[in-house]
Amino acid sequence: MATNEYEGVLKKIEELTTNAGQIQDEVLGEILSRNAGTEYLRGFLHGQTEKQLFKKNVPIVTYEDLKPYIDRIANGETSDILLAEPITAFFLSSGTSGGQPKMTPVTAQVTKNCELFRRLYESPVIKHFGDINQAGKRMELMFARPEIETPSGLKAASVSTSIYNDSNFRTILPKLYTSPIETIFCPDPNQGLYCQLLFGLIQRDEVVTVGSLFASTVLRGVKFLENHWQELCYDIKTGRLSDWITDLGCRNAASLVMKPNPEQADLIENICNCKSWEGIIRKLWPKARYIGCVCTGVMRQYTAELEFYCRGLPLVSAFYACSEAICGINLEPLCKSCDVSYTFLPNMAYFEFIPVENEHDESIEMKRNDEDTELVDLVNVKAGQCYELVVTTCAGLYRYKVGDVLMLSGFYNNAPQFQFVERKNVILSVDQEKTSETDLSKAVTEAKALLDPLGFILTEYTSYVDTSSAPGHYVLFWEIKGKEGNHCKELDPKIMVECCSKMEESLHYTYKIYRKRNIIAAVEIRVVKQGSFEALMDYFVSKGTSLSQYKKPSCIKSEEALKILDSRVIGKYFSPKLPL
Repeated sequence: MATNEYEGVLKKIEELTTNAGQIQDEVLGEILSRNAGTEYLRGFLHGQTEKQLFKKNVPIVTYEDLKPYIDRIANGETSDILLAEPITAFFLSSGTSGGQPKMTPVTAQVTKNCELFRRLYESPVIKHFGDINQAGKRMELMFARPEIETPSGLKAASVSTSIYNDSNFRTILPKLYTSPIETIFCPDPNQGLYCQLLFGLIQRDEVVTVGSLFASTVLRGVKFLENHWQELCYDIKTGRLSDWITDLGCRNAASLVMKPNPEQADLIENICNCKSWEGIIRKLWPKARYIGCVCTGVMRQYTAELEFYCRGLPLVSAFYACSEAICGINLEPLCKSCDVSYTFLPNMAYFEFIPVENEHDESIEMKRNDEDTELVDLVNVKAGQCYELVVTTCAGLYRYKVGDVLMLSGFYNNAPQFQFVERKNVILSVDQEKTSETDLSKAVTEAKALLDPLGFILTEYTSYVDTSSAPGHYVLFWEIKGKEGNHCKELDPKIMVECCSKMEESLHYTYKIYRKRNIIAAVEIRVVKQGSFEALMDYFVSKGTSLSQYKKPSCIKSEEALKILDSRVIGKYFSPKLPL
């Protein structure tokens, strides 16, 4: 980014954040003036465009409410049933808590907003680290997912895949990134990861930033490197790609750049062949200025281990966005991951917020009925309050609940800054999959049915995500008792293993895909002694929870609570096979 362009973008940020209220009204007005005549909005607004009528008549919705309209467009009907602007494609989400990924419309305006957003979120990073595009290359781990062609002929792809398919990205890729396009689109993620690490090591003297979209992917890359560094060094030394890399695209890309380099291989081998891998990222890529990846939300669980591997390199979460909406940017990229706040951009969507009450430390409770609660505008949110995010976009999402819970941490000029708290109703997530309390309950119900014929019943359960090793996995704590005095120690271990497998078979589509790709490890059930959940309740009561209002947490987040259960474990069991 040229200096004058960079300064212009910083000025743009000042203008947007100073005039946030006015811009929000303009954004909503433009959306309504364009789309009030669509089939969807016509039923609520009758062709009118007033803000108060919109707030009074247009309902708060989820994806399931809009899915019939989106499906009709995907099946060939014209887009004006939902929005006036022609739809050019669909963004495909990583997967709903219920299973199948969601499709959200893409228009020319969405594409334009995405390009502006990139310049906006890059500017604070340039301010602190300089223009890395001029300084060297990015060693960024990138993985495309297959596109889906809908019956209408419109393509559906993840946001990242759409970026990788863009002709402008493909043009700048060789200059700005170490990974050839063939490695990004490799259908085998392990082959793609191996080759991206290989190319990153070969070009290590040019790398000025390391990263990926999510912190979990960066950590996965480091763990993979720990297991394959000797093989990678051998490939660099001999100039030949390992035989197990069979993807022709990867092999062709390697043939263009690989040549024997024993000196480089020896140097990398000496770095990797050490007692401790603390600071290994900084050692392997000594010119790297920061690690770029999302470290907030569910990704915070990976930051401690990442900090060990990068030893002082900042972890930079530059932006907050999702397939449904572009939301905010991090104006302080040097702050700690736990302190990251995203400044909302009032020109990207019309934002509203549902107040959320924090019942106790273990969960966020939605203690209201959406219909009975007046939504709060962007500029009227209050510091310290938690909210569920609702967006209205130029792409046909009207008063759409994104499902994220945010906490207002402050303001920059007149634009609010939010910290990400959690996904609503999502209690387990290792990577990008989202498992809700309902999903987990369904899987446990299916699994515990195996105990009934043997005279045992499941009395209590809870869960947590174990990321102490890579890949992470779901852990369930089960308290079991016999119907007729049978002791749980008499339970056949084979049955508990079957329970693990049954759980995995009963979980949702995205979980199974991630398991098959080894992004998530096998489910583990830890059987605990009788009385363990009473001890857990005693702990929360001792911390101030009312006994009459105590609710067993579906997911354990407290280290002390986890220790209480772990100290009472009498058996551990794992699923021995991949789910069907």
